[in-house]
Amino acid sequence: MMQQSNPWWKEPWPWLLMSGPLLAMVACGVTIWLAMTHPDPPIVDGVSRHGLVVEKAGSGIGRQAVPATAQAR
Repeated sequence: MMQQSNPWWKEPWPWLLMSGPLLAMVACGVTIWLAMTHPDPPIVDGVSRHGLVVEKAGSGIGRQAVPATAQAR
């Protein structure tokens, strides 16, 4: 007696295995949409930005720029 197997689309395992990459593609699309609809604000006049360091253009020569993360401490 041979038991006939179901077609692949009626089995749960292919759908479970395909759900991970499908979810990643949807999350990628949402991330791209968020990046396109919520752009970063431009830097205002009078300041310059070097990575995470933002300093005023007219600041004293002896002053050292402090990263934004260090200012919160």
